[in-house]
Amino acid sequence: MNALSQKRVYALRTCNSDLRSRGGFQWPDSGRCEAPDWKPDANCGNGLHGLLNGEGGGCYLDWSPEAKWLVCDITEAHEAGLVVDLSGKIKFPYCEVVHCGDQRSATQFLSDTGITGAIVGAFLTAGNWGTATAGDSGTATAGDSGTATAGDRGTATAGDRGTATAGDRGTATAGYSGTATARWRIDRRSVRQRLWQPVQLRS
Repeated sequence: MNALSQKRVYALRTCNSDLRSRGGFQWPDSGRCEAPDWKPDANCGNGLHGLLNGEGGGCYLDWSPEAKWLVCDITEAHEAGLVVDLSGKIKFPYCEVVHCGDQRSATQFLSDTGITGAIVGAFLTAGNWGTATAGDSGTATAGDSGTATAGDRGTATAGDRGTATAGDRGTATAGYSGTATARWRIDRRSVRQRLWQPVQLRS
């Protein structure tokens, strides 16, 4: 991990196998990308979208096996104050695509830059007494006396005397004398939405 990479700001996003967004925008597999319809308001659309440093709502990503996972460097837009928070995702006017791959390679890229937050979809492992935290649909594994935390639909596994915690519809497993916690929440008013059909990002 180098000092320069720690100062960069990234966005994680997905596209279909042709690198098109849900709204039909064509993304490059590398290099500069700009939104043709940028508006700096707090509404979805009119910009490029992603998860800030890989953290946010997993429902905005494409979880199909053929999906392309992109890591975008948004440092320039962030320093200009042009990154807009949309609660669970962000939008920005331009970026540099620095990685195009699959779920594992993209989340590993972010982890390798020194990001320590709950990266959505990440596969993280910590040794004994260590701490592993993954975001939605991620996998966190810690050894004996360790702490593993995963977000909604995630998998958290800890060894003996460890603590494993997973979010809604997640799986938590702990060894001897350990603690495992998984949540299940039902909202009758929105049960159809909670079947978790990905929304995906428009552009």
